[in-house]
Amino acid sequence: MRRWVEVRHGSYHDSVTLMRVSREVGRLGGVAGAMAAMATELNLEMLARMGFEVPAGAGPADLVVAIEAEEGALGGAREALDDLLTSARSAGGASAQAGPGSVPPARTTGAAARRSGAGLALVSVPGPHVFPEAMDALTAGLNVMVFSDNVPLDQEIALKEEAARRGLIVMGPDCGTALVGGAGLGFANAVAPGPVGLVAASGTGAQQVMCLLDAAGVGVSHALGVGGRDLSPEVSGRSALAALAALDADPATELIVLVSKPPAPRVADLIREAARRLDTPVVFALIGPGDDLTRATGRALERLGRAVPRWPRWPAPDPAAVPGNGTAPVPSRRPVTGALRGLFSGGTLRDEAAAILGAALGGDPARHGHLLVDYGDDAYTRGRPHPMIDPTLRLEAIAEQAADPGCGVLLLDVVLGYGADPDPAAALAPAIAGALRRRPDLAAVVSLCGTPGDPQDRDAQAAALRDAGAAVFASNAEAVRHALGLLPGGAAAGGTGAANGTHATDGTGADD
Repeated sequence: MRRWVEVRHGSYHDSVTLMRVSREVGRLGGVAGAMAAMATELNLEMLARMGFEVPAGAGPADLVVAIEAEEGALGGAREALDDLLTSARSAGGASAQAGPGSVPPARTTGAAARRSGAGLALVSVPGPHVFPEAMDALTAGLNVMVFSDNVPLDQEIALKEEAARRGLIVMGPDCGTALVGGAGLGFANAVAPGPVGLVAASGTGAQQVMCLLDAAGVGVSHALGVGGRDLSPEVSGRSALAALAALDADPATELIVLVSKPPAPRVADLIREAARRLDTPVVFALIGPGDDLTRATGRALERLGRAVPRWPRWPAPDPAAVPGNGTAPVPSRRPVTGALRGLFSGGTLRDEAAAILGAALGGDPARHGHLLVDYGDDAYTRGRPHPMIDPTLRLEAIAEQAADPGCGVLLLDVVLGYGADPDPAAALAPAIAGALRRRPDLAAVVSLCGTPGDPQDRDAQAAALRDAGAAVFASNAEAVRHALGLLPGGAAAGGTGAANGTHATDGTGADD
């Protein structure tokens, strides 16, 4: 193996692009590891842990690229990396060819805004560097979507107060998805325009609601993410209140759905009081005891006078249809005896699973031996691509859990859409099939969040995961209840109505 490292001073690419490039190069034959990243302190530490020695003098404004590969593969990998970076820059419209007489590229967000007439800036830089970029955009009159996480709380509050003074909205920090005027930002699904507007303090929660609405034939006007901390006591719903007002003023929005984990009680009262003053009705989708995103979507459909459909599902195949390895027969399935292991890429989908399990089991799922992990949490994504882009951590977890006799059911989410892995089933389906071959007493359930219009083709992804042996559900809540029903004694407590395709619209008093 050979290691190659290069620092490109003054070259910049956003973190999402660099994660994709790292992943694409890392997948090439003969490549043991690859990383393209801005030379922040955190990323330099990550490179050092990977065994690379970075030349002195590299700083946050520099791009560092590193590849470990077999001798014969290194040259091709370097060319592939350069091609990917060039393609990304071309797609982004950046000009590296400025010459005499040409207009030099804008050096600041505000300068770019003044040239383009844009109304919104998407900021995706390391969290500690977000504040000046976002403030520059606000000063230039732009709404701001902050994709980055790890932004200090006091800076988030300062940005949102400045936005309020200017009549603008700050979406985020850690705003992973948004849909503005039909344009998806961050991780976004392909949905049709329609009458429902979303205010979301939860990225994958918003995606789940939008995808279920799409399955019911209902489109979305806008989805405004506000960041996971917006409904905390400290931030006090500053962006949620601004987003509610904006959607209320939008003539294309007939109904607003507010998606969040349960907010702080004082903030919840504030938001509900604001919702009552709007002309547009608001449905609350607050994950917690007695409610989930699928039920809330059902209430939204009923509020629109629409029927609630049977949500798409792809049942697990007969065990004999699960692919063998070519040499060993496929073992007959045996009853599940172990606990549930939930390996999630979406934090909200993980929290929804925990709430459903907790309600069914009468307490913390961990006390019953179950484990639910959000691999999209900051603890797992520092210096790494998000699991919606790179499945590496979850592939390792699948293998680890399948080797544990205490694991009885694997529960995974797969989130599709723009910005996500272009073919997640290509890696996950073989891992699931291999685990089921090795463990006749193991079951796999997948929550598939996507639409038929997504670039990954939801139905093709579902078919690949089903053919690997998994039961696949478009509703995360139904997937969780199905998984719970597979556990020993779980059917009685696990909401078998969901597994049979029914839905509950009890309202739970959540809506105004």
